[in-house]
Amino acid sequence: MTSSFKMMRLLLVIMLIILAFSLYNLSVSMQSVRELNRQLAEHSESFKSLASLISILFYDSYGGTLRVKGTATGFFHVEKINGVWWIIDPEGNGFISKGVNHVSFDGDYSPSLGYSPYNRVVLGKYGHAESWAEATVERLRSYGFNTIGAWSSSELYRLKIPYTIILDIAAKAGSEWLSGKVVDYFSKRFEEVADEAAGEICASRRDDPYLLGYFTDNELRWGPDWRSTKHLFDDYIALEKDAPGKKALVQYLREKYGNIGELNAKWGTGFNSFEDILNVYEPPGGASLDSDRLGFLEVVSKRYFKVCHDAIRRHDPNHLILGCRFAFRPPDEVLKGCVGYTDVVSINNYGWEPPIEDLRAINRLTGLPVIITEFSFKARDSGLPNTKGAGTPLATQEDRAERFEKYVAKLLSEPYVVGYHWFQYSDQPAQGRFDGENSNFGLVNINDEPWVILVTRATSVNLKAEIMHVGGMTRSP
Repeated sequence: MTSSFKMMRLLLVIMLIILAFSLYNLSVSMQSVRELNRQLAEHSESFKSLASLISILFYDSYGGTLRVKGTATGFFHVEKINGVWWIIDPEGNGFISKGVNHVSFDGDYSPSLGYSPYNRVVLGKYGHAESWAEATVERLRSYGFNTIGAWSSSELYRLKIPYTIILDIAAKAGSEWLSGKVVDYFSKRFEEVADEAAGEICASRRDDPYLLGYFTDNELRWGPDWRSTKHLFDDYIALEKDAPGKKALVQYLREKYGNIGELNAKWGTGFNSFEDILNVYEPPGGASLDSDRLGFLEVVSKRYFKVCHDAIRRHDPNHLILGCRFAFRPPDEVLKGCVGYTDVVSINNYGWEPPIEDLRAINRLTGLPVIITEFSFKARDSGLPNTKGAGTPLATQEDRAERFEKYVAKLLSEPYVVGYHWFQYSDQPAQGRFDGENSNFGLVNINDEPWVILVTRATSVNLKAEIMHVGGMTRSP
């Protein structure tokens, strides 16, 4: 396919997007249609100008669509309109969060190199982070993205583009992403860390209309996964006898069984009292503990989400709490525990397609909208090793672009989905970052050059995201 034919096809797509935007809002006047036609004639040869034109005509300054109206509160919030969930921006317009993670001037540090290759390039190219940030925001907007995702440079927050912040509350209290280490969420220390994080990060941003909201953590372990075979019940029973979490587990068992004889009959044990369990540091062998483990998991989940919620709300009553970025669909008990303490359920996924059945189940159980907060595709023609990092490499950049389009289209056909965040802005170094990941996840390569096929297709998809989502009102979750 020739480049000129590709451009003609893209121009046609953009023109169809404009037409569709006009048609689905029946209040558009003939005068505005004539004005649209006049402007189209002026921009008919330029994909970039057409994309910019769509942004001007159909989006407000936050990136919300002028064709979906909610309640203007001055801050982002969520609403269900005609059966479809939307984020509503500060001006009261429907907003799909089209984000990019790790938009970072620092890039990924490579321990084996002793520096970040991406940072070296952009430092030489732009001179300082502020100039890089201005150019990067302009670039992201031209691609149709409207949200700065987690782990991004703070210089971007001042440039009037919606952004998110990850608080890392559990991580600051001692949990570990790589090992899956879990901290005692019932401890006073966890409460203090949550309040310190919220006081430091949230308090000064409580009046910022461009802040979309906060993630509390990333990919916490909620049970057996690739990092550990243990259930959280097992982690908590292993705590010292005076640990608040150990006492919370014993209290849960007391409330569930009522008397120690009932527990002994179930576990095959001979405890004289529930207090005896404080001196036990591993689950009794041979006992069937599935219901106990799941029941206590809901207690743990509720405690985690409540502490985070209360800390954030003490310092910032205005912004969305976006969840903890589940690594996959967690047990139902974890989801039950988050209800009332988060505004959105966030989940990371690296499948070829979005996990629709899981997402529907999450929405049914919680009644909350959902954001995919990480998805990505990598390709072998990038020249990167792609040996570490989620997902199986595709062959080409064209394949990445096609997967992006299909993934987002399927995702936005679901009426409870309110956003998608691509991981990540720049490629990882071939020599590996802190955990060895060395993959072609970027919208741009290590030299800050866009993967043109990918970003061109992403632009087309992003600019028709709202149209695809409006179609969600005809579907049931």
